[in-house]
Amino acid sequence: MSCSRPVHVDNPHLNTLKDDVLYHFGLGTGTHDLPAMFGLEPGTVVVTKQPLDDTFQPRYAQVILGKTVVRNTDLDQSLAAELLQCSKELNQFQTVIGNTMCTLDFYEGQARLDGAFCHYTEKDKQDYLSKVKDAEICNIEMESTVFAAMCKMSGLRAAVVCVTLLDRLKGDQLTSSHECLVSYGERPQILVGYYIKKQLKAKATAK
Repeated sequence: MSCSRPVHVDNPHLNTLKDDVLYHFGLGTGTHDLPAMFGLEPGTVVVTKQPLDDTFQPRYAQVILGKTVVRNTDLDQSLAAELLQCSKELNQFQTVIGNTMCTLDFYEGQARLDGAFCHYTEKDKQDYLSKVKDAEICNIEMESTVFAAMCKMSGLRAAVVCVTLLDRLKGDQLTSSHECLVSYGERPQILVGYYIKKQLKAKATAK
């Protein structure tokens, strides 16, 4: 089945971008020949204090049987403190405790200008991100509220550990090298792995 009507990408900001980056594939027009292939501070680890939705509320809303059910997103603060202490013991990278904002999508939901659709200005974006900063939000992702809500309902101690890849107040596009991004992505694993080993060692010693 063929389609003769062209796809309309409704975002004037795309015309001003030097490179086009496919975040989820780690590819970009500045670093890869895509036609040939297919025809805060970056690196800071964030231990989440409170997952917030995109209106800065500590909640996860889910529609069940046609009705919206709102659930609490509290995390275990003592566990967050333990993870921060582990980072100090590791002394390999900067780690902070701060709020995390959870959105429904990667582009408009996170006030980006480089998605397929965008009907707001650079000033609108900056105004919103300033509010994000005022809410003591250190990073943005797309899973923390549901994770926190499910763990809370299950009575499990839970923590969210992420890593920042860029300062959103300065731009939307990733500029770090692939090797650097891989290194950043390993940092939450290193921290959580150290915590697990520490706990296992403590239990073995207690026997």
